[in-house]
Amino acid sequence: MHRPLPPAASARTWAHHALALAAATLLAACGGGGGGDTAASATPAAPVATTPAPPVVVVEKPATRTEAARFLTQATFGPTEADISRVMDVGYAAWVDEQLARAVPSHRATWDAADAAAKARDPNSGVWQGGVYNAFWKHAVTSDAQLRLRVAFALSEIFVISMAGNSVGDNPRAVAAWMDMLAERGLSKYRDLLEGVSLHPQMGLYLSHLKNQKADAKTGRVPDENYAREVMQLFSIGLTPLNVDGTVRSGGGATYTPADIAGLAKVFTGWSWDCPDGPDNACFYWGEANGAKDPERDFKPMQGFAQFHSADEKVFLGTTIARQTRADPYASMKVALDTLAAHPNVGPFIGKQLIQRLVTSNPSPAYVRAVAEAFNAGGGDLKAMVRAVLMHPEARQAGNTAGKVREPILKLSALLRAFPHSSDGGDWAVDNTENPANSLGQAPLTSPSVFNFFRPGYVAPGSAAAAAGLVAPELQIAHETTAAGYVNFIRDAVQSGVGNWNSTTSRRDVQPDYSAELALADRPAALVDRVADKLMYGSMPAALKAEIQATVEKITLPALNATGSNQKTIDTAKRNRVNTALFLTLVSPEFAVQK
Repeated sequence: MHRPLPPAASARTWAHHALALAAATLLAACGGGGGGDTAASATPAAPVATTPAPPVVVVEKPATRTEAARFLTQATFGPTEADISRVMDVGYAAWVDEQLARAVPSHRATWDAADAAAKARDPNSGVWQGGVYNAFWKHAVTSDAQLRLRVAFALSEIFVISMAGNSVGDNPRAVAAWMDMLAERGLSKYRDLLEGVSLHPQMGLYLSHLKNQKADAKTGRVPDENYAREVMQLFSIGLTPLNVDGTVRSGGGATYTPADIAGLAKVFTGWSWDCPDGPDNACFYWGEANGAKDPERDFKPMQGFAQFHSADEKVFLGTTIARQTRADPYASMKVALDTLAAHPNVGPFIGKQLIQRLVTSNPSPAYVRAVAEAFNAGGGDLKAMVRAVLMHPEARQAGNTAGKVREPILKLSALLRAFPHSSDGGDWAVDNTENPANSLGQAPLTSPSVFNFFRPGYVAPGSAAAAAGLVAPELQIAHETTAAGYVNFIRDAVQSGVGNWNSTTSRRDVQPDYSAELALADRPAALVDRVADKLMYGSMPAALKAEIQATVEKITLPALNATGSNQKTIDTAKRNRVNTALFLTLVSPEFAVQK
């Protein structure tokens, strides 16, 4: 009998092939303006961009299910038949409005339930960081609030905290709550989101402004500048002044200086844990005093402690907070966040990154402008921004000027949603997928740095995309090891399911239902067509389809014997055909690109 998939030992050969072709495919899949590897990822352009934006022509309904599926690759963790039908029925705009109105499931509540269940089985156990990953996957695959969760995931790669370090990694319940904050505030006003980010204690731990203290001339202590720098560079305005269309403003320069960082750092002094006995000094230092602490302090907004806050004059970004007669951290924070949120860079800087995370790596200046103007017209309205990202005509374009490389998490989520999957234990125990050698090389909320897994302006050195002036952020984590690891991981996922071993069912926790595909196993062309439609939405090239079909046909289906004793052998061969069609599609370079 033919082996349905290449053995693990030869996966590196498949990886070399897939990675090389994916890089070549990118040039035909992503187009538009370019940009260097900078935090702003700005596109150099003419000195001044002042011409009115062309009128936006919005297509209300998809003409085909393929078009609906392509839209859903941008707005969800992967199309399902039900979602495709809904978009066909109501159209793009109505679907978006329905999604924006949905209640989002709570990652923290899911973490709590799983942790309680684990402790009921064994009082000394718990779900720890695995509970964060599992809550993410459970909601990404099963929730009907797809758009809000997909946007929250995109924001988690812009406003980064990470469990890769001990400070945040030791607080997994609070990390789950961080995702809830992004889901709730991520479609409100940007100013509200920025406040949620700035005062979240996990961000305070990650970028070290929790327990940050005012200057002390006697000891030479100065305020920690880490968060002040990153809130400007990564979370709001970027490095260079931008036109509303995301191009670099004439004259260049920088959006801020070391003096701006130093001035803003004073604002982020005097913030620490929410505490029943605050502003007691012990609350500031340890988060508890007199034997009392808030059990939810790890994710409640940080509390201002006037005795540790700088009362000095604070000058940044053309704004001055006068010296305070009594230090007031709340007043200082309000001015700082108002100033950042009102900066003209925010719309194009954040808008372009959301376009990159959802739709295309290289949006045109006109696309960025339309998104930024929608954001600005709503007074920093993130809902309006997301609508504009998804409804702009450029989001509907396919071909040589559209697309992005799929990041590994979205490859797996596409598989788990395209074909029915269920969790034996109910927890969706996918767990940590960050190992590059035998897994995805990426796990949610586990970035190696505040700069995310990949930067918005990353250009793959020596690539055809680089020669064309294109950026390809996701290729920053694509290399020989991750390619081989992905091939091995997908091979196992297709054959055996995903996640931790479930001792009760003696198999991996997340299991597929390929019954519809098994029914087509005796018709290879129909089987490959179905797999192609569910994973590549009409974009699979004829040559690739023919190659996969030919491989599937090499797996012989025995005829049923007179006694029926070889039925198990026939069933195994059918499953091998299904496995092969799925595997070869999932590791193809064409699937690696969201077109």
